[in-house]
Amino acid sequence: MKTFIISLGFALISAGSALAQSTAEQAVINLSKDKWQWMADKNVDKLATLFDDKSMFVHMGGSWGKQQELNVIKGGGIWYKKAEVYSTTVNSIGNTAILLSDIDLVAVVGGNEVVNPFMVTEVYVNQNGKWTMGSLSFSKLMRPVKLTAAK
Repeated sequence: MKTFIISLGFALISAGSALAQSTAEQAVINLSKDKWQWMADKNVDKLATLFDDKSMFVHMGGSWGKQQELNVIKGGGIWYKKAEVYSTTVNSIGNTAILLSDIDLVAVVGGNEVVNPFMVTEVYVNQNGKWTMGSLSFSKLMRPVKLTAAK
């Protein structure tokens, strides 16, 4: 009986830990979804709160920090018009969550609309109970675009 109670206790602790992790991971997935909408809406106020002051952004044409990313979005240098997300996975390491998403991105770059398949890496850090983005990187995939109605 004592062994059963101890085993039950460990099972409950493990289940609670898994639930907390999945809740945190779902929060990051939801935050990523919101981020894509804020980028499409060019909502730099929301993005400025999300992006950590030390955040870094990697694109096909270069890499830069928070302020330049916000300036690019606000000025229309890149309009993240629509991100069609096909799959997302999250791995948590301590207070850091690494999110990978397979997407087709419809963007307007330099006045031209383009559609590219990307694996996007987003790194989020939980500081004082709040998730902020530390990094956003785009890696172009060799697969064809899946999006049927890009516009």
